Amino acid sequence: MPPSASAMDFFQLFVPDNVLKNMVVQTNLYAKKFQERFGSDGAWVDVTLPEMKAFLGYVISTSTSHCESVLSIWSGGFYSNRSLALVMSQARFEKILKYFHVVAFRSSQTTHGLYKVQPFLDSLQSGFDSAFRPSQTQVLHEPLIDEDPVFIATCTERELRKRKKRKFSLWVRQCSSTGFIIQIYVHLKEGSGPDGLDALKNKPQLHSMVARSLCRNAAGKNYIIFTGPSITSLTLFEEFEKQGIYCCGLLSSRKSDCTGLPPSMLSSPATPPARGQHSIRMKGSMSLICWYNKGHFRFLTNAYSPVQQGVIIKRRSGEIPCPLAVEAFAAHLSYICKYDDKYSKYFISHKPNKTWQQVFWFAVSIAVNNAYILYKMSDAYHVKRYSRAQFGERLVQELLGLEDTSPSL
Repeated sequence: MPPSASAMDFFQLFVPDNVLKNMVVQTNLYAKKFQERFGSDGAWVDVTLPEMKAFLGYVISTSTSHCESVLSIWSGGFYSNRSLALVMSQARFEKILKYFHVVAFRSSQTTHGLYKVQPFLDSLQSGFDSAFRPSQTQVLHEPLIDEDPVFIATCTERELRKRKKRKFSLWVRQCSSTGFIIQIYVHLKEGSGPDGLDALKNKPQLHSMVARSLCRNAAGKNYIIFTGPSITSLTLFEEFEKQGIYCCGLLSSRKSDCTGLPPSMLSSPATPPARGQHSIRMKGSMSLICWYNKGHFRFLTNAYSPVQQGVIIKRRSGEIPCPLAVEAFAAHLSYICKYDDKYSKYFISHKPNKTWQQVFWFAVSIAVNNAYILYKMSDAYHVKRYSRAQFGERLVQELLGLEDTSPSL
């Protein structure tokens, strides 16, 4: 990207104009069919591309203002923003929000529960693949997308009861060097399809399916994938090894699928060993490591030699010896935790009730975060060093056509 690239240029690597134009067509089509069925809406006029960009900009603005309601922009309260409010009236925004669609109607061949948002997710994935080449080390996990803690702390019990429980889980494959989210997988918690919970026997089976979906484009690239206890299993790691994917995962006798692992390594001895001590069992290239540090930690890996030594550095305890696999796991997972702490607070605060819309806005939030990561890696960052909040403000202004307004410092 050139040094003059704007926030909009980076965002449109993932959400280009052809995707926005499709939203315009589908929204107008849905509005037409809706009115044919339920009666004419005299206040409705077909949405245009600039209006669709402004609509996205208004909703994305909640990620930096952390305002629960987009409509607060037009209010006279704390979250009001006169410069943004002048671009579009509140009534027009609410009309677009009412009819907004990515896919207006289900085709006869469609059985997927997310058919209304799947084309957008596919387009987003294509943008991620073409714009970024990840590092060798990556992490599979669920990002922090729960309710804003400020909202939870300040809302009443009645407001909490009114909130609908999320009907999906969001999993990602994430570059552990930059935090860039490489791939998204959305799993509906309710459904009768082959990947619905009622078609799966247990959670380890579900998590293995999620891992396979997230790594379907990773074969033959010598990636090292770090996993948590819910995904780690001998069967899955052996399957990945045949595809040229190497793994390092934390094991839990309660959460992990421990099929094929020696029971003696899964039980804790009566007398705890010295801190930093470890034992190893091997099967081919697979190593099961049991390491002690105020508790037993078990790791399964085929990515690191069990005899290579590493070290965990604690502020008070100093250096604690450990196998290299343990050091690598701790280092990469701590980076992802820092990423979540920094970027999860910039997820869009707008919370619709429809599941497909919730998925859509979470995906847009990830696209904006990924755009900022690419911006920080580019020459444009050395021209204007925007923080994540400033980048979000700048993107909103460009979506609304307010290019000459600089973000607040």
